Amino acid sequence: MKRNIILYVVLILLAGTFAACGGKKQQGSGKEKFIVGFDAEFEPYGFKNEKGEYVGFDLDLAQEVSNRNNWELVKQPIDWDVKDMELSSGAIDCIWNGFTINDREDKYTWSSPYVNNSQVFVTASASGIKDQAGLAGKIVAVQKDSSALAALNSEENKQLKDSFSKLLEFSDYNTAFMELEMGTVDGVAMDIGVAKAQMSSRNQEQFIILDEFLSGEQYGVGFLLGNEELRDAVEKTLMEMLEDGTFMEIARKWDLQDSVCLGE
Repeated sequence: MKRNIILYVVLILLAGTFAACGGKKQQGSGKEKFIVGFDAEFEPYGFKNEKGEYVGFDLDLAQEVSNRNNWELVKQPIDWDVKDMELSSGAIDCIWNGFTINDREDKYTWSSPYVNNSQVFVTASASGIKDQAGLAGKIVAVQKDSSALAALNSEENKQLKDSFSKLLEFSDYNTAFMELEMGTVDGVAMDIGVAKAQMSSRNQEQFIILDEFLSGEQYGVGFLLGNEELRDAVEKTLMEMLEDGTFMEIARKWDLQDSVCLGE
């Protein structure tokens, strides 16, 4: 009997531990954690500023959503090429960082699109490369597991990709841009918003964005497939933010007011 009572107490304690973990509660605050996975090198959507703080358009949106739901926001930087493992393991609750819906529709449970985005090429002004045809025989950089890489791997862009002498994959766009500055690559394929942010933090006159788009796409918040409950809570709050003007206020702060499409 005594042994059974001890076993019962142990089981109760374990159940309480698992419940606390499952509910993502912060000890002391009682708030439910909302863990957002993001690429910390993806300005202006999510990045580390000069003060060492994680900031950006998507993180501001996530913070406002958290505030309105009485959640504690946890900004969790992740390696972009292992984002699916982070999500499936429960280490993060969603991927919210310039995350492209197109061609991933069936892999995640998505929020409504909130940004219209384009993939472009950035080259050095001094290179003389003025269009995509000028990239033939050149070295082009791209981020691993990115939308730009997916676009280049598509059948539609096979001829363009085959014209490059090399296509190099980097872990983040900041590194790719540094390679462009040093002249070790001739162009970078990337999101137009990120391209503008990277250029604004450097000498803009040294770079140009080619007029021809590589592809067009839309951003959404990606949740684990089937997690409609959390998606619906975030979606409802985003729509409330759109209605009361907070969404556009945050978009203007990051100069993205012409790219957002929530509610369209």
